[in-house]
Amino acid sequence: MTYISTRGETASLTFEDVLLRGLARDGGLYVPESWPMVSPETIAGFAGRPFAEVAAHVISLFAGCSIPDDDILSMARDAYGRFGHPAVTPLVQIDRNRFVLELFHGPTLAFKDVAMQMLARLMDHALASRGQRAVIVGATSGDTGGAAIEAFRGSARVDVVILFPEGRVSDVQRRMMTTPTDGNVHAVAVKGTFDDCQTLVKGMFNDHAFRDAVNLAGVNSINWARIVAQVTYYFAAGVALGAPHRPVSFAVPTGNFGDILAGWVAKQMGLPIERLVIASNENDILPRAHATGVYEMQPVVETSSPSMDIQISSNFERFLFEASGRDAGYIRGVMGALAQGRRFELGVCAGPFRDTFEAASASEADVAEAIRRTQAEAGYLMDPHTACGLVALGAETEQGAVPGVVLATAHPAKFPDAMERITGQRPALPDRLSDLLAMPERYPVLENDLAEVKRFVEGAVRSETEEVT
Repeated sequence: MTYISTRGETASLTFEDVLLRGLARDGGLYVPESWPMVSPETIAGFAGRPFAEVAAHVISLFAGCSIPDDDILSMARDAYGRFGHPAVTPLVQIDRNRFVLELFHGPTLAFKDVAMQMLARLMDHALASRGQRAVIVGATSGDTGGAAIEAFRGSARVDVVILFPEGRVSDVQRRMMTTPTDGNVHAVAVKGTFDDCQTLVKGMFNDHAFRDAVNLAGVNSINWARIVAQVTYYFAAGVALGAPHRPVSFAVPTGNFGDILAGWVAKQMGLPIERLVIASNENDILPRAHATGVYEMQPVVETSSPSMDIQISSNFERFLFEASGRDAGYIRGVMGALAQGRRFELGVCAGPFRDTFEAASASEADVAEAIRRTQAEAGYLMDPHTACGLVALGAETEQGAVPGVVLATAHPAKFPDAMERITGQRPALPDRLSDLLAMPERYPVLENDLAEVKRFVEGAVRSETEEVT
């Protein structure tokens, strides 16, 4: 299994190389040269198997010969043994033929844990085999940062620096990043938006001298291994609801396009998915692009679902590459137009985008109404991101129709202020996190300035011989 860049100006790499590099040197994103297929018989055989075994099978298809299958299985069992539910990603029925896929039973109560716990083990394995260390730099709109810091804290081979937008994440999200005391993890507030943080990260990756000097690696969903690890729960949910003998539909709260892209990858591999619904909040760049054929940035609006307060959906580039017939010149052109003019026309990709996905946005009023109604009718409390997915899924599915699954991307206790405004109650954190709000924090606040951020990263990097404190 080898990988190529969406911008076509770098050599193909192995899975392990892509795992450690993250962003391609030409600014593109890595995708496999061909898509592995899973037969209906193999999908049927997933039924009743532990999540770790299903995940290991799916991940091994993308790893090829880079990492032995037995090692991947061992890592998966270790990673998912830390989750708070034996099913890891359980399904909960909330209505007739309507389900919630709970992805928040990991250490930081968000779907990012499913991928990040596995990614940390894969990266440690790859670095150990090469006798190397790496510096991970990432941007977060809330959940990725906490998941990355939790997954890599204490690693002897990895230093982590996470950029988050000052004042634009919830208190719980921030504290999950700023309370760990391990010497190899650093949370940094940036005076700006998530998109500013993401631009800073890309700027560091595109400075090849800096990138090489600190051995930079990435864990945002630009890292292909993150997408691969997210594909796993689509297969697990699909099989639980009858795949491959009947199709399943998914509505996915979407910011950076990574989670919905993972669903599309599962469909490419043979999972029978009928509908893939992009769910956005009032930052509706993807639904607007779906409707108009024009991807055009607008100012970011703060909402009750901050992890989706995004205007640059980086993983969209991967789908556009496929939809354009793997035309790297097209990708270079539209990404250049976006960087210069904050917009581009989908052109040849407009039709495939509409044919492949549905898309809908939820207003703050829609979100509040969905949360209250579901709590009243089903006794189920969902967070604002999940509510966006429920709104996007649409009217009640008829009995006997294709099951509709909403991805529950975060525990409601991560957003207590928003939940209190909507329901009048503050959901409690699980007992294992009950002291989080009382723990001391440590984090600097930096300007939205690439040079300043690079200086911080250089100062945070440990020497090859320095031990973790």
